[in-house]
Parts: sequence; structure tokens; C-alpha cells
Amino acid sequence: VKLVESGGGEVQAGGSLTLSCAASGSIREFYTMSWYREAPGKERELVADIVDWGPTNYADSVKGRFTISRDDAKRMVWLQMNNLKPEDSGVYICRADVTNGPWGQGTLVTVTE
Repeated sequence: VKLVESGGGEVQAGGSLTLSCAASGSIREFYTMSWYREAPGKERELVADIVDWGPTNYADSVKGRFTISRDDAKRMVWLQMNNLKPEDSGVYICRADVTNGPWGQGTLVTVTE
């Protein structure tokens, strides 16, 4: 399965973006789908994940602002990002969070003051 992200771009602080992750095959077997973020000079961090039957988990820094969702029938995962801050800037990467699970190539988000 290949994962392809889209939806990144440049936005002013306080703005919103919705990131999409499209899978080339079924994601039903992937219990957890995740979004990670890479920022210059920082380690890759988990932003949000979602279990196939619904429960979600968020990094403290994005709680209340970001929402992760998935539709296994459409083979899609989304990350709705509201009230964006400059520190949210980075490359956002989708992943099937299993051993040796596929990673996407990422989509760049830039939040300006």
C-alpha cells in the first residue's frame, strides 16, 4: 500500500488547512493510522492517530485544534487543522502505524505570523 498526502500549503496564523492521505490499497488491516510532523531541527513527532473503530489520540500541542478522521471504504485519512500557529509548520506525513507500515512522502505546511 502506498500513501500519498495532499493539502499542505502556506497559511497565516489562525487559519485552517485540511490534509488528506490517500491509500493505493485497503487500509482496513491497519489498526492505527497516524499523522506525524517533521520540523527543521526537531525530531519527527506524532501529531495524531486514529484506531479503526474510532478512538483518537493527539499530541498535547494540537489538542482542541486538530481533528483526525478516516474512511476505510474510501481508503482515506484526513487531518483537519484549525487555529494554526507558526510552530505547527513542518512536513506532515501519513503512516499506517504497524511494524514496517508504509509512510507517505509528506506535505509541507507553512504557517506565517
